[in-house]
Amino acid sequence: MRNWLVLLCPCVLGAALHLWLRLRSPPPARASGAGPADQLALFPHWKSSHYDVVVGVLSARNNHELRNVIRSTWLKHLIQHPSLSQRVLVKFIIGAHGCEVPVEDREDPYSCRLLNITNPVLNQEIEAFSLSEDTSSGISEDQVVSVSFRVLYPIVITSLGVFYDANDVGFQRNITVKLYQAEQEEALFVARFSPPSCGVQVNKLWYKPVEQFILPESFEGTIVWESQDLQGLVSRNLHKVTVNDGGGVLRVITAGEGALPHEFMEGVEGVAGGFIYTIQEGDALLQNLHSRPRRLLDHMSNLHREDALLREESRLYDDIVFVDVVDTYRNVPAKLLNFYRWTVETASFDLLLKTDDDCYIDLEAVFNRIDHKNLDGPNFWWGNFRLNWAVDRTGKWQELEYPSPAYPAFACGSGYVISRDIVHWLASNAGRLKTYQGEDVSMGIWMAAIGPTRYQDGLWLCEKTCETGMLSSPQYSPQELQQLWKLKELCGDPCQCEAPGGGV
Repeated sequence: MRNWLVLLCPCVLGAALHLWLRLRSPPPARASGAGPADQLALFPHWKSSHYDVVVGVLSARNNHELRNVIRSTWLKHLIQHPSLSQRVLVKFIIGAHGCEVPVEDREDPYSCRLLNITNPVLNQEIEAFSLSEDTSSGISEDQVVSVSFRVLYPIVITSLGVFYDANDVGFQRNITVKLYQAEQEEALFVARFSPPSCGVQVNKLWYKPVEQFILPESFEGTIVWESQDLQGLVSRNLHKVTVNDGGGVLRVITAGEGALPHEFMEGVEGVAGGFIYTIQEGDALLQNLHSRPRRLLDHMSNLHREDALLREESRLYDDIVFVDVVDTYRNVPAKLLNFYRWTVETASFDLLLKTDDDCYIDLEAVFNRIDHKNLDGPNFWWGNFRLNWAVDRTGKWQELEYPSPAYPAFACGSGYVISRDIVHWLASNAGRLKTYQGEDVSMGIWMAAIGPTRYQDGLWLCEKTCETGMLSSPQYSPQELQQLWKLKELCGDPCQCEAPGGGV
């Protein structure tokens, strides 16, 4: 009996110790369908009950190579470091859901919005706006009226037009119609209407031809009607006209959707005329629509494979947090807020460092600088800050919902550190904080509400460049990141190695 007890006691003690360690450790990041991580020698479970720094690395679902390079460079060095390994928790932040719309069928590559073109009107001219039979309803007379639109598939505008007053005999007004490209102060083309030169009457508008050139997909424009007469324009509210979008090739952007007037514009939102356009490359469009079902099936199959790869990656390395958003560029601010919430719910920590998966990071230098600057107080933000950064109204960084012409101060995205209380504030308000076009500028807008102490540090580099002693540097390929770290390990400087005698 005593022999059995001697054999059993170590087993019982071992099981109890294992259970105690499991209870003290934070739970692993959860992913749909992901199993428990393997006990790998290189990437063990994160075991500490408290961390000096939590590192969140924003990563796209398909950036497997970048994540693996990080695991083989600075993350491997961190895990093997005798003291830092227990002081830092590193997690990749990935959207749990892939976009179910193929890239070719999206309105733009930065969102997950379907380019919803159906039954396009081909090989004929299309009037952009048409009026109801009741021509008097909703009429107003303003001096300047404008309407903005976005092109979703290439078109050519052939004519610009103005409404006529049914009470006038002939055309009795002096009106200028201009088409602007968003954020441009010079008009692309102009049509001038006057009693001696009024153009051609079509339905309830007068039209004049303009120089024809293709307005490409994603073109954003504004048509402005200006009256040179005292009586103003015959105009209508946007809700009083019918928009003929050609089957979905263009969209009128209204203030209700968040569109903002550009600096050069004046007047009220509305319609004081219209334009005539044709759809370009009709055969290619029909072929694209015809192949859409097959493309969707292939895309969904690829998404399932991607999900399986991510589950396996998470199982192997136990370093991914899957947040409940669709993984697109426009949703990166939401990814970040979800990660803040996960961090607060999961880990005990002092500081949080945010970076991207294409960035070089020197965590040892970060820790040395934290100690040197005594960055351990509340309500602080340490980074390299952009000041008076202009708000873009077009392109990848398009922002239509932030009204100021410039953003509040924000840290560039290669890396920054915030104190624990800021993370808790962001996490507790995540459901109410409005997200803007990018996570860096969103962070700046959110921080403007609480006014943290900002520590400016140029060693968080904003552009792709290499400086001795840098804390971070962005926008590298996997191969470039490997080369930087190779130099860092060889001679302590990722930028260059000094050869004997002072040569490089």
